Amino acid sequence: MAVEFGLLGTIEARVDGRLVDVGHIRQRSVLAALLTDATRTVPVDELVDRVWGDRVPQRGKETLYGYMSRLRRALRPAGEVRIVRRPGGYVLEVDPATVDMHRFRGLVAQARTAGDEQAAAMMRQALGLWRGEPFATVDTPWFHDLRQALERERFSAELEGTDLRLRSGLHGELLPELTTRHAEHPLDERLGGQLMLALSRSGRPAEALTCYQGIRRRLAEELGIDPGAPLRQLHQRILSGDPALALPDPTPNADLAPRGVRSMPTPRQLPARFGLFTGREQQLAELDKALDSPDEPGGTVVISAIGGSGGIGKTRLALHWAYERLDRFPDGQLYVDLRGFDTSGEPVAPAVVVRGFLDALGVESGAVPLDLQAQSGLYRSLVQERRMLIVLDNAADAEQAAALLPGGAGCVVLVTSRRRLVGLASAHGARLVTLDVLSHPEARELLVRHLGQDRTAAEPDAVAALLEHCGGLPLAISIVGARAAVHPDFPLAVLAEELKDESARLDALDAGDLTADVRAAFTVSYRALTAGAAEVFRHLGLASGPEIGQAAIVSLVARPVSAVRAALRELENAHLVQQPVPGRYRLHDLVRLYAAERAREESAGSGDEALLRLVDFYLHTACAAAALLDPHRDRIRLVTAMPGVTPQEPADHGAALDWFTTEYGVLRSTIDMAAAARFDRQSWQLAWAMETFFDYRGHWHDWVTSQRIALKAAERIGNRSWQAAAHRSLASVHTQMGLPDGHHHFRQALDLYRELGDLVSQAHTHRGFGWLCDQQGRRRDALDHAQQALALYQRTGHLAGQAKALNNVGWLHITLSEHRAALEYCAQAVDLNQKIGDRHGEAGAWDSLGYAHHHLAEYTAALDCYRRALELDRGFGDRYGETEILNHLGDTHLAAGDPEQAGLAWRQALNTAEEIGHPAAEELWSKLGGLSQAGPARRGSD
Repeated sequence: MAVEFGLLGTIEARVDGRLVDVGHIRQRSVLAALLTDATRTVPVDELVDRVWGDRVPQRGKETLYGYMSRLRRALRPAGEVRIVRRPGGYVLEVDPATVDMHRFRGLVAQARTAGDEQAAAMMRQALGLWRGEPFATVDTPWFHDLRQALERERFSAELEGTDLRLRSGLHGELLPELTTRHAEHPLDERLGGQLMLALSRSGRPAEALTCYQGIRRRLAEELGIDPGAPLRQLHQRILSGDPALALPDPTPNADLAPRGVRSMPTPRQLPARFGLFTGREQQLAELDKALDSPDEPGGTVVISAIGGSGGIGKTRLALHWAYERLDRFPDGQLYVDLRGFDTSGEPVAPAVVVRGFLDALGVESGAVPLDLQAQSGLYRSLVQERRMLIVLDNAADAEQAAALLPGGAGCVVLVTSRRRLVGLASAHGARLVTLDVLSHPEARELLVRHLGQDRTAAEPDAVAALLEHCGGLPLAISIVGARAAVHPDFPLAVLAEELKDESARLDALDAGDLTADVRAAFTVSYRALTAGAAEVFRHLGLASGPEIGQAAIVSLVARPVSAVRAALRELENAHLVQQPVPGRYRLHDLVRLYAAERAREESAGSGDEALLRLVDFYLHTACAAAALLDPHRDRIRLVTAMPGVTPQEPADHGAALDWFTTEYGVLRSTIDMAAAARFDRQSWQLAWAMETFFDYRGHWHDWVTSQRIALKAAERIGNRSWQAAAHRSLASVHTQMGLPDGHHHFRQALDLYRELGDLVSQAHTHRGFGWLCDQQGRRRDALDHAQQALALYQRTGHLAGQAKALNNVGWLHITLSEHRAALEYCAQAVDLNQKIGDRHGEAGAWDSLGYAHHHLAEYTAALDCYRRALELDRGFGDRYGETEILNHLGDTHLAAGDPEQAGLAWRQALNTAEEIGHPAAEELWSKLGGLSQAGPARRGSD
């Protein structure tokens, strides 16, 4: 597993090339503070100073400990990378080579002891690690000082790299870069000398002498000094025309030109490079890999096909990569825009392209063969064995690009297209490099480069909103930057407010021409779709959620599976949808808005039916899955699904749990969508179906949100039973979270159920009331409610409720120190749960039984009960219950004199608690801390 940490730019962590979410800026600064001293213990006070400077919060150390806990969890996918608490501080156990700052320093140090060619490569690699300002957006004094030191190291490395390139005779290539850098650092004599030398070697000695006079004058005016001896000596050598200054310009060995070909010019056809470029390190590395390791050494053409949606930055990436590696293509570069998706006309024919390439390669008009195949053969002959770059931009398909491929080794071909050029990969060994949107740090860096650090720092909330609305699409960010630049005095909040309106967001992302219009970019791809794919695309614009499964799409469009699969393949090849995992599809937020726009304009009248089919699919599948998660829960009555809907039927409990986990984000947004569309019955029922999964996985906040929606839906319908159920559900989750509204909602539910005469639901509510009173320390009131619930369950013959109530009564006897009575009730609960086959309820009863045995000092019996509970609970995926059982298990191990096993149980409990936000997390940290301070203990010790 490849792990990389970035400090030379925004602070980031990557695992296998994917960004890891390491939290907000202050938490990332904790990670950076540890990474700068990788493998060394950093004292806590020093960490606090690094992270906050003189603005330490009131509970700075406690906040730091919380950050450490969350960072441990975030870095868990990184394998061996660990944050370890040591006496006096923390240490990040990591290979320093995985940190770009340490890698940069190591490469520079190695370059200083290597030969010129190897040193130049190392310096280039070292400087290529920089992505921008180190520790971007972190503003404490410690980071500021380190940032300045690193910038000085970078500048020094750049100067050394320039010296190496000058010694290699690359003065002509360096001139534009040196001119720009000299303007930025006019008093740096070493840099000035490099520019003078490059000018002199390029046959421009007069400009070199003028440059010297400018440096001398500025040094005198601003510092009152003369240039140093090295610069004065270089000036004198240029004045005297010292022949030792000259180096031969590196040119390739000239091959004999074919008859009718002029003296083989070196074409330089690349368009001007884009001024702003950020990110794309992974894709640049993939292109480098393709360049440096062809499939058959010495034999094949290296091809990289860059694919991605409109506005994603394909051409920008290709040109940036090309310009950064011009020294690898000394025989020139050929470029053509194939106009594969040009709204103004047809794609450029390969024959037209070949004719243009022949002109660029110096073929005289009279020597161009009449036959098209002969022209292609001449083109391939001319580039044979030449070290050239050929950029085929905006290809319509693999066939168009394949016709322009050279036939021999030496050339590198870059192809960009909105389609996935699978044909190039299968027939020609192309490496398919697909672009996704920019990561959040990359997107922010691009916006900062458009607007400047001061302007973006002045309005952080507006900047965050702009980035959210652009969704990482480079074209959208560039349009926002351009529009903001037109009015430098306007607040960014004005533009952010304009983009907030989804119905007008695509209008706002229009800078006034087709090359800077997000809607136009998407329209080009949309018009190239077949009718079937276009229909599926429009329907996907109606769906909510971050992604959608193929089975849901089939119900959404009410089309056969085979037709939907074919349409999705076409959409994926056109980069209008992504398939992050098999069978699941995702649209960029702006693409989704465009699809919805097309749906409104072209599918009038059918949108509501499609949405209702989608909601019905999720509702009926969720209810089937919920019945498997808790077979003993009371059922609700469903209306038959709409025609065209094909719900899924999970095979078993595990499949149901997997389905909820996979569809979780979609289900949450579908509840919102159903409520917005006033599908009140469906929104209430879908919220009901989610309750068990919310409970198992500890998704408390989503539980609250969904039940508030359900309550409003029930009120609009006027269904008092549903209103009561929503109140009871809200009461349960508020109690779970320790919030004060639990009593109000239980009371509302109980009053409604009494009015309705619903005895079973009254029992459910009394049981909930008992739990609430227990949480509040009102043990006798809690026992009274639990006993009322048990009586109502027995009166109505509700066995599942009786089993739960028996367990509740037993637990409450434990809290009242009546442990022998507790054993009797809990044992009855175990027996009844086994009788009705409620394994989840049985797990809870075993846990209570173990707790009673623990308090009677019957530790062997307690451990046996907890192990039975844990085995049952893990089979259900109830992570909240698992945390509780493991916590109790650790307590009993410690009481039995086995601190090692106690620590193991508590660590397992802590891992789960931190992931689901269980309130016992702090208690578990405290227990583990006390265990480590106590040191090793013998089994059986007090």
